[in-house]
Amino acid sequence: MNDIKCPSCGKVFKIDESGFAEIVKQIRDHEFTKELHKQEKLFETDKEKSVQLALADADKIRLTEMAEKDSEIAALNQKIAAARTETKLAVSEAVSAVEKQRDTLASELKIKETEKQLLESNLKETYANAIKAKDEIYAKELKIKDEQIAQYKDMKARLSTKMVGESLEQHCEIAFNKLRATGFQNAYFEKDNDAKTGSKGDYIYRDFDENGIEMLSIMFEMKNEQDGTVKGKKNEDFLKELDKDRNEKKCEYAVLVSLLEPDNELYNEGIVDKSHRYDKMYVIRPQFFIPIITFLRNAAMKAMVYKAELALIKNQNIDIANFEENINTFKEGFAKNFDLASRKFQTAIKEIDAAIDSLEKTKKELLSSENNLRLANNKAEDLTVKRLTRGNPTMAAKFAALKKTGEAEE
Repeated sequence: MNDIKCPSCGKVFKIDESGFAEIVKQIRDHEFTKELHKQEKLFETDKEKSVQLALADADKIRLTEMAEKDSEIAALNQKIAAARTETKLAVSEAVSAVEKQRDTLASELKIKETEKQLLESNLKETYANAIKAKDEIYAKELKIKDEQIAQYKDMKARLSTKMVGESLEQHCEIAFNKLRATGFQNAYFEKDNDAKTGSKGDYIYRDFDENGIEMLSIMFEMKNEQDGTVKGKKNEDFLKELDKDRNEKKCEYAVLVSLLEPDNELYNEGIVDKSHRYDKMYVIRPQFFIPIITFLRNAAMKAMVYKAELALIKNQNIDIANFEENINTFKEGFAKNFDLASRKFQTAIKEIDAAIDSLEKTKKELLSSENNLRLANNKAEDLTVKRLTRGNPTMAAKFAALKKTGEAEE
C-alpha cells in the first residue's frame, strides 16, 4: 500500500499498486496529452514562425532575385542597345560598302556599255569600211572586166577575119612561150604545117621526159566567131575533123580552143569534156589554155610513173612467163622421157616375165628330165645279168663263159 496526498485538499489516502499504477497511467496519459497539446501548440507556433520566416526569406530572395533580374535585364538591355547600335553601324557600313560597290559596278557597267557602244560603233564602221572596200574592189574588178569585155568586143568589131583568127592563135602561142622556160623546157608548141593527109590542125603540142620519151601530145584547133568560115556554126561542128587530125598526126589528145557560142554557159564555166563523143577530146575558152596543158601534163607524168611500174611488172611477168615456159618445157621433156622410160621399163618387165616363163618351162622340163633319169637310174640299178640272160640262152652262155674265164685268171 502507498500513501498518496492530494495536492489540492492535502488529504492522505492509501492506494494499492494496481490503483497506483492506474493513477500513474492516467496522470502520465494526461501529462502526455497535455504535453502533446503543448508541443502541438509550440509546433504550430514554430510552424507559423518558420512559415513567416520562410515567407520573409522568400520575399527577400525574391526581391534579391528580382533586383538581380532587373540588373541583368538592364545589362541585357544595355547590351541589346549596344548590339543594336553596332548592328546599325555594321548595317550602315555594309550598306555604305554595298552602295559604294554598286556605284563602282554601275560606273564600270557604264564604262563597259560605253566601250561596247564604241566597239560596236567601230565594228560597224570597220565592217562598213570592209564592205565598202570590197564593194570598191568588186567595182574595180567589174570595171576591169567590163573594160576587157569592151576591148574584146571592140577588137572583134574592128579586126578582120584573118586577124581575129591569128589573134587567138597568137594569144595561145604567147601564153605558152611565157612559161616555156620555167614550166615546159622539154616541150614544143608549133603550128601544124603538114597537110599531106588533106587536112591539118592549127597547133601541135608535144612534151618529153628527160630521156627524150614522149609523155604527152595534143592537137589544138582555134575557132573564133568573127571568122567568116565559122559564122553561125557551133563547137560540135568541128569536133569530128579535129578528131581526124588528132589520129592522123598521132596525137594523144585533141583540144578545141573556141570563142564560138559566147552565151553558152556550158562552155563559159570551164573545161568541157567531150570524150563521150570523141576519145580524149576537150573544148575550152582561151583562158583555160595553160590550165588544160598543165592538167594533162600532170596526168601524163603520173601515167609515166604508172607505165614504168607497169613495164617493170611486165618484165617481171615476162621473167615469170619464161620461167613457167622453162618449167613447162622441162615438164614436157621429163614427161616424154618418163613415158619412153616407162614404156621401155614395161617392155623390159614383159621380156623378164617372158624369160621367167621360159625358165619356168625349162625348169619344168629339166625337172621332168631329172625324173626320167632317176627312173632310168633306178632301172639301171635293178639291171642284172640274170635279167639280161633270161629267155636268151646265147647271152647266158656267153656270160657264163666270161665268168669262168675270170675265175680261171684269178
